[in-house]
Amino acid sequence: MMSSLKECSIQALPSLDEKTKTDEDLSVPWKVIVLNDPVNLMSYVVMVFRKVFGYNENKATKHMMEVHQLGKSVLWTGQREEAECYAYQLQRWRLQTILEKDD
Repeated sequence: MMSSLKECSIQALPSLDEKTKTDEDLSVPWKVIVLNDPVNLMSYVVMVFRKVFGYNENKATKHMMEVHQLGKSVLWTGQREEAECYAYQLQRWRLQTILEKDD
């Protein structure tokens, strides 16, 4: 018995308009924001700010108090890639951190 071959019609693929779009403009500054949490001790938060950003005791304490009293503090503003690096480091220290575009 011979197997019958069906003819396949090859349809042309639709043309794709390939344009690369960036999700975010790289020139827009980003803010690294730490949020308040009920878990970490104030002294621990100060120590993390000093280690990650190189802040002195007074500056680190000022930001820690902003987090404690206002619920958040903007610790750094700049290019997105560096902001992501800081956010990653803070999250590794178990601090709740977000990034926002700077206005």
